This record gives sequence, C-alpha cells and structure tokens, in this order.
Amino acid sequence: MTDFNLQSYDFLLPPELIADRPVPDRHSSRLLVYDEAKDQVIHTYYHKIADYIPAESTLVFNRSKVFPCRLLGNKASGGAAEVFVLSLVSHNGLYPAMIRASGKRKTGDEFHFTDLKARLVEVKGDGTFLVKFNCTHEILLEKLETIGKIPIPPYIRGGESDELDKKTYQTVYAKEMGSVAAPTAGLHFSQELLDHLNKTGHHLASVTLHVGAGTFAPIKSENILEHKMHEELYTIDQENLKKIREAKFRIAVGTTTLRTLESSWKEGNIEFDVNGGMKGTSIFLHPGKMVHSIDALVTNFHLPKSSLIMLVSSLLGRKKVLELYDLAIKEKYRFFSYGDGMLILRKKS
Repeated sequence: MTDFNLQSYDFLLPPELIADRPVPDRHSSRLLVYDEAKDQVIHTYYHKIADYIPAESTLVFNRSKVFPCRLLGNKASGGAAEVFVLSLVSHNGLYPAMIRASGKRKTGDEFHFTDLKARLVEVKGDGTFLVKFNCTHEILLEKLETIGKIPIPPYIRGGESDELDKKTYQTVYAKEMGSVAAPTAGLHFSQELLDHLNKTGHHLASVTLHVGAGTFAPIKSENILEHKMHEELYTIDQENLKKIREAKFRIAVGTTTLRTLESSWKEGNIEFDVNGGMKGTSIFLHPGKMVHSIDALVTNFHLPKSSLIMLVSSLLGRKKVLELYDLAIKEKYRFFSYGDGMLILRKKS
C-alpha cells in the first residue's frame, strides 16, 4: 500500500553529516550507485560515474544559473531589511520578492541598498510581495552581481553566504540566469568530468528550469497528496530536444531536470514547443506517480519530509529510499546541497 503520510518520510541525520562546504574537487564527491535490477549498492566517486552507466548514455543537465538575489539593506526609517528577489521575470516592471523587516510591511514602503531602492507596490496573500526598483532591468542585474548575496539554504552556515559560494554554489555549465537555488546534483560535475564523459562516448544535453524558493519549502500537510507544489518556468531548445528524444539511455542529473522531462512527457516521448517560450510546471512526483521519462537519476541526499525525497521515492518506493539513506548515514556520506550523491539505475519494466 502506498504511504502518503508525511511522517513516513522522516529520518534522523547526525548534524555532522550536513556538508557546509563542497569537497575541493567537485568530481571527488562520493557516489552511491544503486542498481535496481540487481538490488546492488556500490560505493564509488563521481569521477568514476562513466564506469557505471551504459554505453552511449545521454546525461541531461539543468543549466539554469543562480543569481545573487538577497539584498541586505535598510528601511527608509533606518531599520535593517532584506529583500529576496524571487524571479528575474518582471511584469510591468514589478518583481516578486520576499521581504524581511521589522514591523508590518505595507504598500509604499521603501528599502535602500546603497544607491539601489526597492518600493513595495503590492502585498500578495501568500507572504510574498511585488516590488519596483529605481532602475532598468539591465542595471538591476549589474547591481545584484555587485551587492547581492548568493542564497544558500539555511542549513548551510545559517544561510549566510560569502564570496566563495558565488563560485561553488553554481554549476560549471550554468548559462541562463534565473534560479534562487542551485540544481545541486550538477555541482559534482567539473569540466574535466564532462570532457571525460564526452570522450568515453556519452552524450550531454541540457534543459533550463529556473529553481524557485518553493523547491525547499516544507510540506505542512500530514497527507502529502494535499501538498501544492510551486510553479517553476522551464524550456528546452531545439538542439537539446533532439538529443533528449533520441537518447538510448536517458539520465536526469538532478530533480529539477527530472521534473522538466516528466512535465514534457507525452505519448511515449519528450514533447516541447520550442517556439512557445517558457512553460510553467508544478508537477509533484511521489510514490504512486509513474515516472516515464528517464532510465536513471543522479541526485543528492535530500532533507527529511521534503518533496525531493518523495520524488526519489517515486522511482524506488519509500522503504527502499529510506534504506539507502540509512546506509549512506552509516557510511558517513555527506548530505544536502554541498554533500555527496546517488546514481539510481532503474530496472527496465
């Protein structure tokens, strides 16, 4: 019987296994390989991943780029304030944001970040706001690069990033700016490893899904079926769509890539209107949902009771995933965004 109880996706993790920095060489992270057909576990490293995947596999990456979306400054009255820009897609010059400041936020409030100003234009009902900046979109991007902070998760150093995170909390192949969280499975792939995969006959493809803050939002409903996923924007270009459709063995690198591929699955293959712009997806993958679009998944070890551990459980079932997590804890794998990861090779149906 499928378990939809939130508490069933909980597990105890020793705090010392939460990685607060990545390993010096991205590809030196540990990799737990699980072969579902053989019910076999192998402990290895990312730089050896080519040894465990079928010949001419196609690895699909999410090339969205994290932008420095945290602005730390002051209210017009002088009190400390933070504006967390949720998306670089504006509507009539208004950007969605979260605002942290003392007192009640109201329309007309202003927040100052040196010469950059944000004015609160609309209070949304979901805890977010629409703000307008005193500059063009192009200048805003420049200002964010200069004074914005990279948004690392709160379980890493209390969420306080530094200059080093601007490099390490970003995949080496990131291109399109728009994410407020890294597609972390891809953090393990160095350019050296990507070149090695190419040289050994594997194919590399990419999609773009801009990761929103809701990815890490806790599930509050005890019945997980009552959880509503946030919407995220994604796209696939013509060249990569062709590679993905023709893949002999398709590997999603990361949960965001899988969500993109599964959202595009139609009539036995990946479909996407390359002339239709970006699409939105709020797909929620969990046990009981069939996953059609991939043969394998590369993924990190995720938080207890998160939608991400439920996504992994949609492939293997809750009990097997928790069994693998328990093994990873015993073997002292490093967890979460800067931690180690898994390669799940699915059994052919």
